[in-house]
Amino acid sequence: MSSELRAKIVAGEGIRVEYKEAKKSLPANLFETVCAMLNRDGGDILLGVDDSGKALGIDQSSIAKMKADIVSQSNNSQKLDPPFILFPSTHTLDGKNILQISIPASSQVHRSKGIVYDRSNDGDFRVTEPHRIAEISNRKRTTYTENLIYSAITLDDLRLDQLPKVRNLMLTRDSRHPWRELDDEQLLLKAGLFRSDPETGKEGYTLAAILLLGKEETIQSALPHYNIDALLRRVQMDHYDDRDRIYCNLIEAYERLMAFIAKHLPNPFYLEGDARINLRDNIFREAVANFLVHQEYMSAHPARLVIYKDRVETTNASNYRVEGLLDPEKVVPFSKNPTIAKFFSQMSWVEEIGSGMMNIGKYLPHYTPGGVPEYRDGPVFTATIPLPVGERKPQTSDDVGKVSVKRRKSVGKASEKILLAIENNDTITISELATFVGVTDRTIERNIKKLQSAKLLKRVGGRKEGRWVILE
Repeated sequence: MSSELRAKIVAGEGIRVEYKEAKKSLPANLFETVCAMLNRDGGDILLGVDDSGKALGIDQSSIAKMKADIVSQSNNSQKLDPPFILFPSTHTLDGKNILQISIPASSQVHRSKGIVYDRSNDGDFRVTEPHRIAEISNRKRTTYTENLIYSAITLDDLRLDQLPKVRNLMLTRDSRHPWRELDDEQLLLKAGLFRSDPETGKEGYTLAAILLLGKEETIQSALPHYNIDALLRRVQMDHYDDRDRIYCNLIEAYERLMAFIAKHLPNPFYLEGDARINLRDNIFREAVANFLVHQEYMSAHPARLVIYKDRVETTNASNYRVEGLLDPEKVVPFSKNPTIAKFFSQMSWVEEIGSGMMNIGKYLPHYTPGGVPEYRDGPVFTATIPLPVGERKPQTSDDVGKVSVKRRKSVGKASEKILLAIENNDTITISELATFVGVTDRTIERNIKKLQSAKLLKRVGGRKEGRWVILE
């Protein structure tokens, strides 16, 4: 069990932590707490723990159904309106199974069974007075500019051609994802990208929709100052050695920034157990995702990612709560753009809020021995990730990765897709792989045998409880 989760148990219940007993089924009042946390500052619900913090556990036979119910019911407007899809995680505490539901603060006002709930240190409480509901709405409107409604924007202003890629990424996380059967308009609505203002009656696509999926001209029309600058400064410190100026939406921006990182940073060979871990991508996909998700886009302050000889530094305008140097072990996670963060989460580009700093801290010592990342918040948020300096040992060169790419290409496009899906979800089933690749179960089984013969893939554990391991 992670140290940060145990710390939540030790600290006890409060405005951002709630314990609930749940042996075989979900508590009846679960979504009242989910609703309250979404409407306030987010938090964590731990199922299988009593009020004193003692782990009572969840029956092993009930875990899968309870997790599926949380996913489906969080997408059900009868339980939660507007829906906010949640993915719980399983942990073991004192030999007992518990489920953790990590909930960010939302930029919208939510209801459970038609009732608005808010959160205090004493728990959840109903909000029925119209002026109190308006207060919550106003607080979110002024805090989260991603909620701004642009009523003149239509589907023609968005890159709907990117949605098939979005759906594929969502299905690698969960082949039964509740959004898989939705048409484009329904998906955007469920994702919170189209909303109505309960006070003014104005409705339309939001700034979050424009940022995530807008065409370049649409983004420039809404935010003329918008651009993201990726720079390499190793020799020409006053100018640059390489540059990518990005004016496109955040889906494409993420991919271009990751390509810029891959172009200029090494990817040392590293094994975790008997599986190769892509250290570079594990560290910098967190850094890039956080850089994009937590910007204050209404500010004209330039957003930059700069690669120096000894560090990577990102700077962006911030909607901050705490000013100064942040301690990853103590900082209270706060999503600057919850709707954008939720969309990235569905594609597995980010995990729960606060996980980015933890994952960078986990893998950076293997990438840059002795390196410590630094995060400083304020009107401008700055993240500094140290890089290894000097000659590398032969076994940490990119040659291993190049050989791997050649070997993978030799097994065909379907097998390439299988490896991509497994990299995102190492417990994915044969049927789920068939859905993702678009072939039959038998074809998947045939390609897996080919990958296993090429010593690129192996299975650890049984058919139900095991996982896939990509080998190098």
